[in-house]
Amino acid sequence: MSSLKGKVALVTGASRGLGEGAARALSAQGAAVMLLARDGAAVGTVARSIVAAGGHAEALACDVADYAAIEDAVQMARKRLGGLDILVNNAGIIEPISELATSDPAAWANNVQINLVGAYHVVRAVLGGMLKGGGGTIVNVSSGAAHRPLEGWSAYCAGKAGLAMLTNAIALETSGRGIRVFGFSPGTIDTDMQVKIRASGMNRISRIPRGELSPVEHAVRGLLYLCDSASDDLIGQDVSMRDEAFRPRIGLT
Repeated sequence: MSSLKGKVALVTGASRGLGEGAARALSAQGAAVMLLARDGAAVGTVARSIVAAGGHAEALACDVADYAAIEDAVQMARKRLGGLDILVNNAGIIEPISELATSDPAAWANNVQINLVGAYHVVRAVLGGMLKGGGGTIVNVSSGAAHRPLEGWSAYCAGKAGLAMLTNAIALETSGRGIRVFGFSPGTIDTDMQVKIRASGMNRISRIPRGELSPVEHAVRGLLYLCDSASDDLIGQDVSMRDEAFRPRIGLT
């Protein structure tokens, strides 16, 4: 892919897993990165590691459910890093893992607040500036659960389904205005979220042996590809790492 030197990226949920991997990969391609996560200590450690490796990174403790905090974070990214060209909208949670009949209403609502409303908050905060600046790339981290229900995951499935429609809405409203927006389903990757899923024993995903999970690095490769013009023909789509037509494009079989 082409270099991202001179670009600025904001990554949510960047303290671990796919978010951390994306931040490191974007930096390695030359982008300056703003890392957001609720765990300020953890995301700060990641940012310092990127800087130690020669990259340009800032970190901020921030909850995507708090729109005012997100607005402040976006303004800080623009001020400290010189702009904002790429958004990796990755922050998300799996809890509560529970059948509907026994689910906790507050926990269910909190899931949607983070996975859908929080994702909207970040898009809302960055989109105006991207449009004024002539464009930008938005990658909303989706899931196969957005399209296929799984028992015990009603909140997660509902939130991700809403996020898929949000991606469609962004594509519709910004068509021809320089916004490159994608949904991105990374597949079942080896992250801390999968630890919680396996512990639940709920549905078929929890029974996938860890050895059969995809490495985070594969999903990072796919996500990074979407930040390059080579993926322009996929704009507006929900791209899946399970897609046999997509994997060869990023060097996977």
